This record gives sequence, structure tokens and C-alpha cells, in this order.
Amino acid sequence: MAAPAASGCYVGAVRGQLRHGFGRYIYPNSFFKYEGEWKDGKKHGHGKFLMKDGSYYEGELVNGEIEGNGVRYWASSGNEYCGQFSQGEVHGYGVMKYFDGTLYEGEFNYGARAGHGALTDKQGQMYRGSFHNHMKHGEGEIFYKNGDHYQGDWVVDRQQGHGVMKYADGSLYEGQWRNGLFNGQGSIIHCSGMVYDGMWINGRPAGEATKLVILGEPIQELVQGYPFTIEVQLQNNEGEVMEAENGRLLQIWAGVKHIQLSPNFSTTSLELPEDTEEPLIETPYGYSAISYPLGVYVPDLDKIASTEFEIMNIKGNGSNLDFVAGTGSTHRSLNGTPDPSLDNKGKGTQQQEEGVVSEEEDSSPVPVIQRAERGYAAFRSIELAPPSHCYRPFMILDELEKKASKKSSSKTLSEKGTESQEKITESRSDVSIKIDGKPNEPQTGTELPSIRLGEYVIMVKDTTSPPFLGRTLPPAFKLLKVVPQKPSKKGVRKEPHKVLSK
Repeated sequence: MAAPAASGCYVGAVRGQLRHGFGRYIYPNSFFKYEGEWKDGKKHGHGKFLMKDGSYYEGELVNGEIEGNGVRYWASSGNEYCGQFSQGEVHGYGVMKYFDGTLYEGEFNYGARAGHGALTDKQGQMYRGSFHNHMKHGEGEIFYKNGDHYQGDWVVDRQQGHGVMKYADGSLYEGQWRNGLFNGQGSIIHCSGMVYDGMWINGRPAGEATKLVILGEPIQELVQGYPFTIEVQLQNNEGEVMEAENGRLLQIWAGVKHIQLSPNFSTTSLELPEDTEEPLIETPYGYSAISYPLGVYVPDLDKIASTEFEIMNIKGNGSNLDFVAGTGSTHRSLNGTPDPSLDNKGKGTQQQEEGVVSEEEDSSPVPVIQRAERGYAAFRSIELAPPSHCYRPFMILDELEKKASKKSSSKTLSEKGTESQEKITESRSDVSIKIDGKPNEPQTGTELPSIRLGEYVIMVKDTTSPPFLGRTLPPAFKLLKVVPQKPSKKGVRKEPHKVLSK
């Protein structure tokens, strides 16, 4: 007959042949060992379970079951729990320290995180809110390590429903979520100043601008010396205006064709300091362009005063000319940003300081940078400013003309001499300038500074920083063709805002 299995070994207090009081018991398989309090033959009170692999439980027991408060350590995983137990399971409120550094403090339901709790992961991110079956589920908030903060609804560990995300860079989104992404109706205030309010699909705006479009014909003709306006729309691939988008930062830029000289072409007159060289801009016209200065058109009150009497006489004869717009000049450069010097700080334009405002403009000049509103932006009263005397592209043109003139016949030289003589007269000062020729020096009186005739490149680019949702729109281009003025009667200029479209 086989020998009966060993019943284990007990050393401790007894009462009525039952274990009662403090005692130590080694189980038959020798893997488990218990030492602690007993009552009527059952583990009851405070005790400690020890296992051969190093795991243990220490805490309260009731009628032989782990019940109440205690501490449990799992040697296989390195996790440690301190809190409430029921029927041997982690149940109720407690703190679980995971081996990888994750920490959970909150409610458990028979071993699973459930109810309200706070979970801090190994990256330092903390979630505080509702749990179900170990996962974030219900309402809660999370503080990310990088400073972002989300508060709202969760479904199986992902943001879903309504929620608010505050980003560390200052951006703010409020609206609907699905699968952890912006989905449905929502609005974002981006740290760059952009605002989008509309529908979202998988983290991207449903009405997202993909391109900038300059309105009007591709080639725009402009009378020499007059201001112009550039209007821009933000469109999607279907050509629809994205009116849900506001605040995108746009910048206007002007340039002229860059002339690449051959290696054997050399002249000391073109030698300039290295720091004067500017980066080239690739254009869709088959050549690169170099920056050209822009200015803001501001009426000149001195010229207005000198011509006001004559203009009013013309108005009395039935004419409806704008004498303010006809006597302007470029007072503010757009080559970068508006003048921030201390001398101009706190000052408006000359007419604002003297209480005079033109009929067409009731505010200060518009700067080179504009924010789009409802998918639209306009750069108004912009002028091509006179370049400096050492503007390299025009210096190259002048040098090429000089070399070409040496090869011309004496008859051609005589004709050019006659042409130069004709340029002296006021009535032909602008008409006789040939395209790509040398500009005249500014004249006195009511004449505006002369701008070289020919083609100029206008570019509008997206300078939103940082880029909205990581995307910068490609720039838009337009050709501006400067044509000569037509002679005017009695020194009165035409309306300066007239722009011809080719």
C-alpha cells in the first residue's frame, strides 16, 4: 500500500488540536511557506506568505483567504502592489509599482485597473481619470512629458468624443476626436496665429488650403511710377476658397531676372562686397530672380499743396480726379519689415499726424506681411521703389549696354545722343526710356522717381511660423510689366491705381 502524501509541517500554537495563535507552516510542495496568525485551524489575522522564487504577500487574512489590506510582490515581473485585496485578488484601492517605472494609484477590479485612478508611465506622462479593464476609458485628462495637456473623453485607451488639447507651444484645439485624431467639428488656434474652425478628417482639416493663388491675369501691366494691389486667395486643389482658415501669414516679394555673366566677362565696376549678394529665387518662368525693393505708396502733402489749386480748377470744370492719389511717393520701404527705428516709434504717417487722410486710405500703409482672413489677403498701395545706385542687376545691364555701344556705328551713337537730349525735356522724360534701359534721375516738381521699364517678378509666399500642422504652402507668382506713362495735360497725372491686365 502506498504511503500517504505528506501533510506539511507546522510549528506553532494550538488550541483543541487546531492551529490557533502564531505559527509557521511549510506546504507539502515546499514552494509556499506561511508564518503568521491562525484561528481555529485557519490562517486569520496578520500573516506573510513566502514563495521559493522570492515572491511574497504580507497583510491581512480572513478565514484562510487573503482579504483586506496588504502588500504583494511578484518576483517574476518585479511589480509590487500595496492596497486592498479580496479573495486573494488585487481589488479596491491601491498603488501598483511596475518594474519599468510605471506607477498606478487608484481603483482595481479583481486584478484590473478599473474606476478612477492616476497612471504615470515610465516617460513621465500622467493620466488621471476613468479606467476600464486596464485601459483609459471614460472622462479623463493626460499631462504629456513635453507639456501638452488633453482633457476630455476616452474610449479603449484613445481620445474619442469631445476633448480639449492644449499644446506646449501655445496651440489650442477644441472639438471632436476619433481614434486619437481630430475628427468631426472642431477649431484650432495655432501658435503661429492661424485659426481654423470647421470639419476635420483623421487629423487634417476637411477644408485645407493647398495653394496660394494671385488673382488676375498671369501678366499684369503697370504704368510707370504708379502703385498697385496684389490680391491672394487660399484655395484647395479644386480651386475652392478656404474661408474656414484665418490668420495665415503671407509675405510679398519683388524681383528681377538674374543675369548670369560668362566667366570671361569681367569688370571692376561690378565688384561689390560679398555681404551684398542676395539669394536667388527660382521662378516658374525659366529663370532665377534676385530681390528688388518694394515700397508703400504714401501721398506727399507738399506736392498736394503745390498742385491743389490747379486740380480744384479742373474739378470745377467737371473732372473727378483724385489729386491726393496723383501726387504720392514711396515713403516706406517694404524691403524686410516696416521701419522700426526709434525716430519713427509712436508716429503715424505725415498725413495722420497733421489730421489729413485721403479718401481711398483711412489707415496707415499696409506692411509687406499680411494675415489672410477667410482665405483672402490683399497687399494694397504697393510700389516698386527706386533701387540704390549700386543695385547689381541694373549695374550689369548698364555695363552690357556700354559694351554694346562700343560696337555700334557712329550713326547709332548720334541717335542715342539725340535720344539723351530728348530725355531732358519733361514731356518725354518717361516715354523715351526703353525697356531694360537705364532709369532717369528723379526730377523736381510733381514727378515721381523713375522706375526702369520691363518685367518684374511678384511672389507671395507663406511665412507662417511654425508651419500650420507642419505644412507650408508653395509660393505664388505673377509677372508685373512696367510700361511708360502717357503724356498728361497741364501736369495732371492719371488716377494712380489704374492697372492694365494683359
